[in-house]
Amino acid sequence: MTGTDVFFQEWGRRRPGERRNLARAADLMRELDISPAELPVIGVVGSKGKGTTATYASACLAAAGLDVVTVTGPSYRSHRERIRFNGAAIDEEGLSGHAAAIDAARSRLPAPEGGYLGPSGLFLIAGLLEARRRGADVCVLEAGMGGRGDELRLAAPRVVALASVFAEHIGILGDTVADIAQEKASVAGDSTEAFVHLPQTPPVQAVVESTVREATAGRVRPEEVHAVPDSPGPVPPGLRPAGLSADSADLGCAAAGALLRCLGRAPGTRTHEVLSTVRLPGRLSAHRVAETELIVDSAINGTGVRAAVRHARQRWPRIDRVLICLPDHKDVGGAARELGSLPVTAATLPESHLRFTRALPGHWDRVEADRLTRDGLTGMGSYVLVLGTVYFTGRVLDLIGADTERLFSAEGAA
Repeated sequence: MTGTDVFFQEWGRRRPGERRNLARAADLMRELDISPAELPVIGVVGSKGKGTTATYASACLAAAGLDVVTVTGPSYRSHRERIRFNGAAIDEEGLSGHAAAIDAARSRLPAPEGGYLGPSGLFLIAGLLEARRRGADVCVLEAGMGGRGDELRLAAPRVVALASVFAEHIGILGDTVADIAQEKASVAGDSTEAFVHLPQTPPVQAVVESTVREATAGRVRPEEVHAVPDSPGPVPPGLRPAGLSADSADLGCAAAGALLRCLGRAPGTRTHEVLSTVRLPGRLSAHRVAETELIVDSAINGTGVRAAVRHARQRWPRIDRVLICLPDHKDVGGAARELGSLPVTAATLPESHLRFTRALPGHWDRVEADRLTRDGLTGMGSYVLVLGTVYFTGRVLDLIGADTERLFSAEGAA
């Protein structure tokens, strides 16, 4: 078994309807001698923008002189990117070592009676092992899916950051958006000292407030993060990223500020310098392949697609082709409405847990992601907008050899 197989083994043989076994994940953490109180943790939950939130939170903490381990998912080009130390992906030796330790500890557990250890939870545990190995001061951990039912809850986050919540995973996490918000906000618990969130719809806001109040026995009141572009706020003026990532960046910096206050530490003196080095692959990131310019964005709903199209039209004289990949559980209809009459090629992925059965507009072309080549991309025109799930945008970034090793430099600009 290879190192990364360890993370996916039980998930790959799960039965229909089977869910993650948090009790077994907790047993695994105890077997590895991982204490929930070992390190201060920022937990990031939400329907979209979690990776950007985690990146900016980590960069702000690094600017304050703290060593930070960040866990996000899924990866772009390598599973090493799920775990980063001060912005840089861990090496293969480190990931393999953590996988071996997890595999050995798992073999000592009783046979499972139901449920499985999921990849996102095992990478989170590997991140905690990396924090121990590197002597990190803090961790920023992104939830896989959910909150109450996510392994992030086992890490006892001191600060929780809630990104936007919308109808992602309806029928899995809940029957309504409010149900989903309740599930995600329930990651808060006895150890939580601060809860920051982006603006939500009134029904979601009400659920978040009541859920956090109950989860923390009334100790914590959710704080809304809302910044005005080019004005003083969580992210210094001029350093907010483009598009919808701007709000996520503000949320991440606000979460870092909340944790620093919990730790009795002042904000970093190098925040501007470190944040100026942040790079977000697959978040309106610009690339050139031969004579073709690409903008790659992990937009998965109508709102995200609208923002990406607007950004591309501001940068380019035209959009020659949109290459998009949206499985059935994403907002296919909303994306189609926003793309209108633009020339579109829809890609499908081979992953067995993703389905592509939704009807698409008649003028859209189709392609299997496995058949995409660099020449195929450049043949789509001079200006190509690539959109869709991270599983897909990561493939495109790998295809064009994009640099995804480092999200920011803790030392600031060279």
